[in-house]
Formats: sequence, C-alpha cells, structure tokens
Amino acid sequence: MRLGLHALGIGAGAEPEVIRAVAVAAERHGFATLWAGEHVVMVDKSDSEYPYSDDGKIAVPADADWIDPMIGLAFAASATTTIGLCTGVLLLPEHNPVIVAKQAASLDKISGGRFSLGIGIGWSREEFDALGVPFERRAARTADYVAAMRTIWRDDIASYAGEFVDFDAIRVNPKPRRRRIPVLCGGNSDAALRRVARWADGWYGFNLDPDDVAARVSMLREMCGHAGRDPGELRLAVALRDSRPSDVGRLAELGVDELVLAASPPQDPAAVADWVADLAADWQ
Repeated sequence: MRLGLHALGIGAGAEPEVIRAVAVAAERHGFATLWAGEHVVMVDKSDSEYPYSDDGKIAVPADADWIDPMIGLAFAASATTTIGLCTGVLLLPEHNPVIVAKQAASLDKISGGRFSLGIGIGWSREEFDALGVPFERRAARTADYVAAMRTIWRDDIASYAGEFVDFDAIRVNPKPRRRRIPVLCGGNSDAALRRVARWADGWYGFNLDPDDVAARVSMLREMCGHAGRDPGELRLAVALRDSRPSDVGRLAELGVDELVLAASPPQDPAAVADWVADLAADWQ
C-alpha cells in the first residue's frame, strides 16, 4: 500500500518554506506522493452544495490562501527528486485545455516524469460564474478536454475536433516523458465512477469511510465490466474521513493502491520535519 500526503496548497500549506519542508520530509520518510487541490474562486456565502461533507459546506475558510496547484507542485518538485506529484484535484472544465496540457507536460518534464493529473468537474456554480464558464454540461466538457489533452501529449502535430475544443495542426511542447500523463478522476458519485470506468487512468475518492470505499470499488468494477475495461489497470487512491492504520489491510484487500492522508501542516516550517516523521511512524 502506497502512502500519499495531501498537505500542500491551503493555509500554512501555501507558504513556500512549509511547502519545501513538507516535500523534503515526505520524500525522506518514504511517502509515495504529494497532493495539492484547487479552487480558483471562493465566496463568503455559497448556495452550492459541497459534496464531500455531511452538511454540504466546505471547511476551508473563504479567505484562506489557496495556491495554484501546478505552481505549488512545481515548487515542491524543485526540492525533491523521487516523490510523485499529483493534483487532487484540478477543476479541469474551468481552464483552457491547451494551456493545461502544456502546464502538465511542463511539470512532468521538470519533475522527471513524476506528475499525475487528478481532475474534477467542480461543484461551485459561483466559481464557474466568476470565471465565465457554463456550469451546465461540465462533465461532458471535462471528457472532451481530457481527450484533447491526450492528443496534444501524444502527437507532435496535433489536431482535434470536439464539442468544446477544436484545433488543427498545432505543436504544443514540451511533451510528457512518456507521451502520456496519468489522469485520475475525483469524485464519489456514480457519475464520477462512470467517468473513471469510461476514460480515466484512475480514481481519487475523497473523505470516505472504509465501508464507502468498499461499495464504491465494487461499483467501479461493475462499471468497468460494462465499459469493457480491466479494473486492474486503474490506479485507485483514496483519502479517508478518519484515517486509522488499522484501515490499511482492508483497503489493500479491496485493491486500493494508495491511501492519501489529508492533513494540515504546522504553521512553523521548523516544526514540519517532526510532524511528517510522526505521520510516517504512525503509518509505515
């Protein structure tokens, strides 16, 4: 079972010295990946329901620092040499896919092929409105964007014609190390799992209980069967609501590849090394 750490990008995790200290310590103590999420826009009062809490509200204050995950992970990449880097998640339909393809390939190149792109379709209508992007049909937009980006990563001269993106005979360099970047799709709903089964390279389940993970993995396998895909080819990563070391064995039996610990680092960079060491001692 691989162990990831989702601790970068928000609040103290947006401070450069904390990012560097977390990245260095996590790599030293054997964590497999570093994760950073995204919101471009937050609002003080939202009518949109946050799908990962019981009360429908996100716990992050609206005025918290929330660093761009591509920039934060690039900064972490410069301080490390082996640990994987993953967005968890980047809200793809809010962005231009040609630009994201270039950013992702650039991060993959400078990190030596360590980057995976975790994406979501978004849940905040207010955020989409502020960015001038239609909230409706964002799932279809996301699938179209992923197909377009994979074309850019693969082909020296890329052409693509879809419903939401269209380009002809363009060059977008650099290319990723393997001409492909793993795309993990976040979300716990049936619709999210259907996207994973149809076109993603993996799944990132967030804020789940172990029983929820079991039910979701079972559903995902069933959907893979309908889609004609081998579920064993998918990378399964989950962040639990209340993680305990005793959960690792059950997750492994379910076929989960990676348990991601979602935690907030200390404000003081000098305290980060011990914080990471304690996490590692508890889980490894």
